[in-house]
Amino acid sequence: MKNKENLYASIPYVDKKVSRIFAGTAFSPIQDGADGTDFFEAALTNGINAFDTARVYMEAEHSFGNWLEKSGRREEVVILSKCGHPDAMWNKRVNEKEMRKDLKKSLEELKTDYIDIYMLHRDDPDTDVAVAVETFNAMHEEGNIGAFGASNWTHTRIEEANEYAYKHNLIPFSVSSPNFCLARQIEDPWGGGCVNISGPENQEARAWYEKNQMPVIAYASLGRGFFSGRMKSEYADHASDYLDSFAMKGYACPDNFERLRRCEILAEKHGVTVAQIAMNWIFSHPLNIFAIASMSKADRMKANREALLLQLSDEEIAYLDLETPEFCGKRFV
Repeated sequence: MKNKENLYASIPYVDKKVSRIFAGTAFSPIQDGADGTDFFEAALTNGINAFDTARVYMEAEHSFGNWLEKSGRREEVVILSKCGHPDAMWNKRVNEKEMRKDLKKSLEELKTDYIDIYMLHRDDPDTDVAVAVETFNAMHEEGNIGAFGASNWTHTRIEEANEYAYKHNLIPFSVSSPNFCLARQIEDPWGGGCVNISGPENQEARAWYEKNQMPVIAYASLGRGFFSGRMKSEYADHASDYLDSFAMKGYACPDNFERLRRCEILAEKHGVTVAQIAMNWIFSHPLNIFAIASMSKADRMKANREALLLQLSDEEIAYLDLETPEFCGKRFV
């Protein structure tokens, strides 16, 4: 078993150490453009210096930018933002014009002249990888972005992009952001080609990431609230009272409720929360893992950070993965 005991790690082309936990901004009131001072300051106080946002997250960049300007703490934080999300009619926007349009607007809203980590938010398999590689390299050369990569690209497309980069003496993609969490994704929650590397069906993708050790910044790391602690395994028959439509579509199935039940058992055993068990499961894998979590309260931030220090055994990990009905010689029913 592999456990990330250090809260910080390096990402190529980012000149700061990056916290293994990214504070997500895709939630209200941050998305509504409200003053996020308490949230952003609490994250830093709890050792979380990396923040995930995107051009499509309504007013999240605006809220974050206002705080950056007022606080003067730009050089203390790592900003991850994303471009090229399909428009309201789901027209694909993976092209230089739209990528640059998004970058310009993001820089204005964030009130900064560079973004530490910049990603395409979706893929367009009909567009040659050269478009993304060439555009990102130009942005990097201009000093507007540091590391770059993709959210919701398959590992095969990323490999294709990097082969192009190597052949043309260009900087390759150095980071990826797929969905990865304890819950097995049964359906794409958001549409538009979301990519998930959880579950036995995605073992090949995880093997590729393990071999290459490309940083994986996992979104929906707690299953869109499935493992937040608010949802209980006994609530399966009325789960929609506790989960939004995206979580219901992507994760509400019997196997995941069983995973949740087992999380509850291990949480009680270790004297921790369900969220800490589910978060530690992510960091138990031999991948170069970072995890995005939306945390509105300081105690949740502290708990997620402390989850990295929890020591789950290989037997416990297998138990969470539904690989065995037994744990420590005892059959749980």
